[in-house]
Amino acid sequence: MSEPSDYVPPKVWTWDQGGGGQFASINRPIAGPTHDKALPVGKHPLQLYSLGTPNGQKVTILLEELLVAGYSGAEYDAWLINIMAGDQFGSGFVDVNPNSKIPALVDRSGAEPVRVFESGAILVYLAEKFGAFLPKDGAARAEALSWLFWQMGSAPFLGGGFGHFYAYAPEKIEYAINRYAMEVKRQLDVLNRRLADFEYVAGADYTVADMAIWPWYGGLVRGELYGDSATFLSVHEYEHVQRWAGQLGDRPGLRRGRMVNRRTGPLEDQLHERHDASDFDTKTADKLAAE
Repeated sequence: MSEPSDYVPPKVWTWDQGGGGQFASINRPIAGPTHDKALPVGKHPLQLYSLGTPNGQKVTILLEELLVAGYSGAEYDAWLINIMAGDQFGSGFVDVNPNSKIPALVDRSGAEPVRVFESGAILVYLAEKFGAFLPKDGAARAEALSWLFWQMGSAPFLGGGFGHFYAYAPEKIEYAINRYAMEVKRQLDVLNRRLADFEYVAGADYTVADMAIWPWYGGLVRGELYGDSATFLSVHEYEHVQRWAGQLGDRPGLRRGRMVNRRTGPLEDQLHERHDASDFDTKTADKLAAE
């Protein structure tokens, strides 16, 4: 066991701007914009402002899957929001998402622009707009929505809990790592038991629930999140999650969706902005670097 901490919480908490580790420069206890900056607008009705983190990937996976399925109205512009540079605190972004988190969407296809923020809300909005990847009614819809919102409630324990203390915190805290490792393994077991009985998370059909869960838990079991966390968490134990992660990882729409607004990983997998389908062939980071 680690030595007990000598930290005693003060009577009233105050903000230490120097604390917080890797993300200290962008974390703050107040909302609202820090500077004036209008958001760019491209040629398509759907304007996405995002970053290729697991939360951002959910939406671009859906958009690319819609395009693969033949929904031409799902063409979109994806603008990079560099959260480490504080882009999410620009006045234009805060107007779209007052919570200053990616992703954020503006649908300009109607008489008035419609803003949508929070990744789960964007997935439901787009699935309903195009009538795809979300059952329309009954038990099937309830199941898909339940698993979608399971992800929304569970992933903060994986990212903000386990990922933060295992990979990003300025010091290793045994209690925190053990607490969140236990919870992530429990979540993986939930998924594993479900996927032992069904091809996809919500049942027989591929839905927005899979698209929301895959960037987090599919990425985790494929060894793509938080350094060597896959070894630490013994992800090989979850054979049905592994099957599902590999099966979905081969989908062209999912592969392209994961590339959009991405700034980490192999250069050939990074498409910093996406304004046309041809950008995947001509504007990935490796091709731009070669120029």
